[in-house]
Amino acid sequence: RPARATVTSRFLNPYVVFFAVVAVVIILAVTVALLIHFLAFDKKSYFYHSSFQILNVNYTDQLNSPGTQQYRTLSGRIESVITTTFKESNLRNQFIRAHVIKLRQSGSGVIADTVMKFKFPRNNNGESMKSRIESVLRQMLNNFGNLEINLPTEIITLTDQDAVNLFTQECGARPDLMTLSEERVIGGTKAEEGDWPWQVSLRLNNVHHCGGILISNIWVLTAAHCFRSNSDPNRWTATFGISTIFPQERRRVNTILIHNNYNPGTHENDIAVVRLDRPITFNKNIHMVCLPEATQNILPGSTAYVTGWGSETYGGNTVSDLEQGRVYIISNDVCNAPISYDGAVFPGMLCAGLPQGGVDACRGDSGGPLVQEDSRRLWFLVGIVSWGDQCGLADKPGVYTRVTAYRHWITQQTGV
Repeated sequence: RPARATVTSRFLNPYVVFFAVVAVVIILAVTVALLIHFLAFDKKSYFYHSSFQILNVNYTDQLNSPGTQQYRTLSGRIESVITTTFKESNLRNQFIRAHVIKLRQSGSGVIADTVMKFKFPRNNNGESMKSRIESVLRQMLNNFGNLEINLPTEIITLTDQDAVNLFTQECGARPDLMTLSEERVIGGTKAEEGDWPWQVSLRLNNVHHCGGILISNIWVLTAAHCFRSNSDPNRWTATFGISTIFPQERRRVNTILIHNNYNPGTHENDIAVVRLDRPITFNKNIHMVCLPEATQNILPGSTAYVTGWGSETYGGNTVSDLEQGRVYIISNDVCNAPISYDGAVFPGMLCAGLPQGGVDACRGDSGGPLVQEDSRRLWFLVGIVSWGDQCGLADKPGVYTRVTAYRHWITQQTGV
């Protein structure tokens, strides 16, 4: 029997037409709204570089290092004036931060190389933004107090990479500073790439043996006891990056200089420097830490961070991914109490840990950094992992070589 044909209407259901039209209108409206928002309201970060000439401050060697109080004070004043000026201007909502990258000599005066960060809508004209910034900067002549300045002759627009490149030439900058971010979060135990860019793995016969600290593009600071078993430079290499399995860079070791008065029995003078066979090229993930001045005060109770690939438990194996631990500086008096190290901690040493234990350096961390952040968000090396009673025990904190006590020795050996 032949099948009966199905009869279909030649006309669309009016309800279907209505809902289709409504859907198309909604999609178009959302698309247009997103486009308008993206072009008119979505903001992008812009970096600018300028150089301010300070006329009535005489340049001295104290302004050559970010570790001096004079450097911190002058840089802080300049940053504060720039911030105040923009926060009181019509660019208050666009200005994010300013940071002095370097203080350098100009005749007898000082030039402050500065990076400023703003957020503008993406559709803004670049030259228009620069002219607005220049206009606000002209107001600074009245806000600098007793500092006499010459305004920058030009403001240079930087790419994000240009800004990073400038910061990598400055010591002690972590990613949050290089982006001039307001956030400064250090969480968890695993380090992210670039978090501690001065961390070095010193490898004996291509096996991680000790930590090290990059203090210039050619010198690494570490502990003398790392070389008790072998001090032949030809057997050592240095790698960079958070992974010991997949390092970002590798260098051979050219020279090992151990403190002449290193005493293995008492751990005194537990410091050494390593010269690489060729300079390392700095980038956002590999660059140097700041060294403190010999007179820098390290306050008991202040926060510090220790990093390394050491074992997580006493007697355990080293790890392949860099780990970080937050500890607190402990005074030598407390550390030398009978319940603790009973007088074994000498003035050239520094203690850091937690009273209850649990966070500490361990085997494989030797020679690595103990660092602190200053008021300008630069990181300074205060200790080198040296010794301790096992790992993470209560009342037995980690003992570090006190870097300030060897500041002159480091300069004598390396020129840094």
